[in-house]
Amino acid sequence: MSEQFIVITCVGKDRPGLVVLLTRHIVHANGNLIDSRMTVLGDDFAIITLVSGTWDTIAKLESSLKNLAEREDLSITTRRTGRRKNEKSSMPYSVDAICVDMPGIANRLAEFFANQRINIEDLTTSRYAAPYTGTPMFSAHIAIAIPDSVHINALREEFFTFCDDNNLDAMLEPLKI
Repeated sequence: MSEQFIVITCVGKDRPGLVVLLTRHIVHANGNLIDSRMTVLGDDFAIITLVSGTWDTIAKLESSLKNLAEREDLSITTRRTGRRKNEKSSMPYSVDAICVDMPGIANRLAEFFANQRINIEDLTTSRYAAPYTGTPMFSAHIAIAIPDSVHINALREEFFTFCDDNNLDAMLEPLKI
């Protein structure tokens, strides 16, 4: 039987045991958790996972998760997906950026890389208070895939000019795997 894949997103009021509730359904359906992100966002807890299994495993999950959502007051969505296709040759890089928090900065970072035809593979942002002053700060950690056709030194120069123009402190370096 061919391996099937499903992306599951789950959001509910933050409380102990949400991870257990979702992963129990995955285990009972004989699914395999491939990749996941789980975090507290405001008063809620959000989970996004990639699960693999046989066709009947995925169908069983889709059905049982509807019941779980109703019973536990969760927002659960599912989407069938496929195995990730091999990307063209690229180099994994990491970007870390920090600045005083301002509306739109995550969008400008994403737009910079999109304009360079560079795929964002993972993006994590947060807001925190600066030590001593309490100034709201923005932090982003981004994993990108730079195509082999992109000249790294030229990209660095453009990126750091972008950072200067947007008052960002940032690093662009090969991803340490």
